[in-house]
Amino acid sequence: MIRAITDMEVAGKRLVVRADLNMPMADGRVTDATRIARFAQGMRPLLDKGAALVVLSHFGRPKGRAVAGASLRHIRDDLSCALHRPVRFAEHGAALDEAAHLGAGEVLLVENLRFDPGEESNDPGFARHLATLGDIYVNDAFSCAHRAHASTEALARLLPAAAGPLMMEELSALQEALETPARPSVAIVGGAKVSTKIAVLKNLVQKLDHVIVGGGMANTFLFAQGVPMGKSLHEADQTGTVAEIMALAARAGCTIHLPADVVVARAFRAGAEAQTVPANECPEDAMILDAGPEAVVDFTRVLECARTILWNGPLGAFEIAPFDAATTALAQVAAELTRGGTVVSVAGGGDTVAALNAAGVADRFTYVSSAGGAFLEWLEGRTLPGVAALLQDEKV
Repeated sequence: MIRAITDMEVAGKRLVVRADLNMPMADGRVTDATRIARFAQGMRPLLDKGAALVVLSHFGRPKGRAVAGASLRHIRDDLSCALHRPVRFAEHGAALDEAAHLGAGEVLLVENLRFDPGEESNDPGFARHLATLGDIYVNDAFSCAHRAHASTEALARLLPAAAGPLMMEELSALQEALETPARPSVAIVGGAKVSTKIAVLKNLVQKLDHVIVGGGMANTFLFAQGVPMGKSLHEADQTGTVAEIMALAARAGCTIHLPADVVVARAFRAGAEAQTVPANECPEDAMILDAGPEAVVDFTRVLECARTILWNGPLGAFEIAPFDAATTALAQVAAELTRGGTVVSVAGGGDTVAALNAAGVADRFTYVSSAGGAFLEWLEGRTLPGVAALLQDEKV
């Protein structure tokens, strides 16, 4: 059982909070403060109850050395604004003294964890240093939970540990969508290559009722059935993998859905002349770049019967019109079903979030995860080190 920090007595306690404040920046300024805003929303009630916060995060890949452009000092003002109170800042060497002087409702932001090589090597010594900064460890960074780093794994074993509000929200949403879904349950899995999502597909077909396959992955599935590909992206060496996935699905009673028609073009560029053809009639000089309108109708019927929708990956080359049509259309269907209260919809992955934002529906899904690698590993059924560490017996 994972304890939630919101269920614990925090007054007078110093919380060592692992956040993910790795955000886009330009010229030393935050250009998208969404992560800070979401993090702060969960932390403000804890501060109001008399907790003090020692905030830990990484930024970029400085490879164990101090890099001025990767300093978390640049985000202090944004964090102060989001938390509605001043935020102190400390280098690693001064963090212990600064943390010791924190009062109720006060906040300390510690310098980029990855300035110390001990962070990414999960060094016990660095973890012990971090443990001296407070009384309770709080992991509020699901997006970093797939990494066994000092601040996500070793530190959790040195202090009483709990999950933060964002972590609990993410775990609850993923549990509901994958482990205990309302049925019928449907996954939409897209992207360029089957080889990057073999474990995802094998896990999903054994847990859900339907899997819709799109993007370049669908091309490989079609190719495995003898469908001509023309110049389309596909993996000819993955036909054995496709056969294995299809066999797993059949044994589990999961139906795999592939596009009945496709949109093809001779060039991959904005405004390229495109045509719709049956999925098995791609011209020799063309490439498949999206699912066709008949496929969208078929997939819509599947979604309309669903109670749970789990989405990872676009159905086509959504970055360039007109090859975003299928992804946008199906995203709008899922969003409308969610709004109507008939389904729980959970989506995640960088391309997926970008596609849903482009379709203007990201805020209409039940839950959209910003975690990339962690979300994918969860879909694979893997144990995430940062989550497993929170399941340890109570520390003393």
